[in-house]
Amino acid sequence: MRLKNKTAIVTGAGSGFGEGIAKRFAAEGARVLVADIDGDAAARVAGDIEGGEACTVDVSDGDQVKAMVAAAENAFGGLNILVNNAGIAQRRGPMLEVAEAVFDRIYAVNVKSIYWGAIHAVPLLRGQPGGVIINIASTGAVSPRAGLTWYNGSKGAVTTLTKSMAAELAPEKIRVNAVNPVIGETGLTEAFMGGDTPDLREKIVSTIPLGRMSTPTDVANAVLYLASDEAALLTGVCLEVDGGRCI
Repeated sequence: MRLKNKTAIVTGAGSGFGEGIAKRFAAEGARVLVADIDGDAAARVAGDIEGGEACTVDVSDGDQVKAMVAAAENAFGGLNILVNNAGIAQRRGPMLEVAEAVFDRIYAVNVKSIYWGAIHAVPLLRGQPGGVIINIASTGAVSPRAGLTWYNGSKGAVTTLTKSMAAELAPEKIRVNAVNPVIGETGLTEAFMGGDTPDLREKIVSTIPLGRMSTPTDVANAVLYLASDEAALLTGVCLEVDGGRCI
């Protein structure tokens, strides 16, 4: 049990990568606060795992993130791991056709949520030896492609924040790492592709040397490793889970 006696918050855990992470953590002994803007989805996932608790949260709202962290403290008595997974996509298309409101929402959810998570969770992590923060970024941060410019920029910010947070929090023995998944089978797939047809899928998959999209299990396994004591000397790492996409 690689996370026995550990407690974790996973945001965006009502579906997709977050659901996979929450379930993988629970299978390895962690008690997990399943946080999602869709409260029913969070409750469903929490009900599927042992030691799961559900929380409805918009991660772009500081007061809601504060309440989420308080819910974890109340339920578990502390916090060992924060996974900032919640994110939204930019629908693939020309960058000049993205409305300001859409741009603002992308950065509020994908970037400002990291700020709010740090503000409210780091004080709790300081109380636990070996606290861990894991941010979910994207291959778009490493090897961006046209059509997702503003989204790519938001995930680039996540990777830079990860490295800077790692440097700043290392003296307190809090590790901060990121995972950069290639496009996967989630609720955001259609938006990333700008549609969903066999031809579009073939075009996307052709850019991935190992020949397939990522899955929640692929991402969850990487996050589990970074959260575990096996990765005790890793901080500031941005791990590509991409089938070779960024080569």
